Amino acid sequence: MNQAIRPDFQDLMQRVASLTREGRLQEATQALQHTLGIGGSPLPQRTPASGPVPDDRVLDGLVFEVDQAPAPAAQSSTAETAAPARRAAPVASTFQNGSFQHGGRTLAYKLFVPSGPSTALRPVVLMLHGCTQNPDDFAVGTGMNRLAEEQGFLVVYPAQSQDANPQRCWNWFKSNHQQRGRGEPALLAALAQQVAHDHGGDPDRVFVAGLSAGGAMAAVLAQAYPDVFAAAGVHSGLARGTANDAMAALQAMHSGSGPAAGKAAGQAQPAPTIVFHGDRDSTVHPSHGHHVLAASLPTGAPQPTVKKGNSPQGVGYTQQVHADAAGRVVAEYWVVHGAGHAWSGGSASGSYTDPRGPDASAEMLRFFLAHGRRGAAHG
Repeated sequence: MNQAIRPDFQDLMQRVASLTREGRLQEATQALQHTLGIGGSPLPQRTPASGPVPDDRVLDGLVFEVDQAPAPAAQSSTAETAAPARRAAPVASTFQNGSFQHGGRTLAYKLFVPSGPSTALRPVVLMLHGCTQNPDDFAVGTGMNRLAEEQGFLVVYPAQSQDANPQRCWNWFKSNHQQRGRGEPALLAALAQQVAHDHGGDPDRVFVAGLSAGGAMAAVLAQAYPDVFAAAGVHSGLARGTANDAMAALQAMHSGSGPAAGKAAGQAQPAPTIVFHGDRDSTVHPSHGHHVLAASLPTGAPQPTVKKGNSPQGVGYTQQVHADAAGRVVAEYWVVHGAGHAWSGGSASGSYTDPRGPDASAEMLRFFLAHGRRGAAHG
């Protein structure tokens, strides 16, 4: 471009802003094109203002923000106060329906997105309901959406269909749903990754939690996909491999028998896991809490630290904190004394909850956020 006829850039932008305020977008576009050397007519002259003042404009693919400073006011005996700068409307939280397809199966889900703009990648929690429950019931009972709103994370609640299981249980007890790359574990892991990708989730802070059958599936995911889930929460669930069919599952739930001891050769260390179980659970024998814990611990882990306490409502609990040889916390085990088959500290508005107990949702979230992973491979 001939520099002798190029106007000063500041003057250019003032003139473009003036044209834009007047609604003369074509002339403003030509002015930018002319100055940038991409064709167009000579720089147009100013004319008296008319039309509305825009906020932002997109001109032929060139995006810029219009200076909203008001023009100098005419001299008068009464001072005029400039209108305050326009602010973006607040973004409300949403609890929306979704549908996900993977491996020939379609899975319905609900997604909670907290209010406010997202300035950073958000944690993601995959919440797996128990038998006969659904996403709305589970969300109300656990109160996880309230915590998500307060702390700014995404919560996704997949819905098991009656076609997949008549009681809407996750099929944790079938061998084809206990392995990486197959069945429901592959479906749920893919859903969590897709939600993180589509909604500004942090792939290094994706977590899973569940109750009962959902807790058992969370335990499967912790072992099958430790590269996807940075930590897991298992409430009133069972360890992976406890049963391989429905009859064996019912027997194990009643008797408390767990999976075969030991880990298979080459098996990855499971994701760090926090376990909650009531010691009066008559649906899933209380010993299953210990089985889930044992499956999550590395070989040769030191003895845990033990703390006893009471919830604000007076329900007693025993908390074990387990660390690995390097001192990193890898598991917690909460035994809620006198509690049955119910989400501890949950809302009475949901099913299978015990509002009197320690707040399992808050404790799981605390544990999760202490285990965000960096630099891990995903797939």
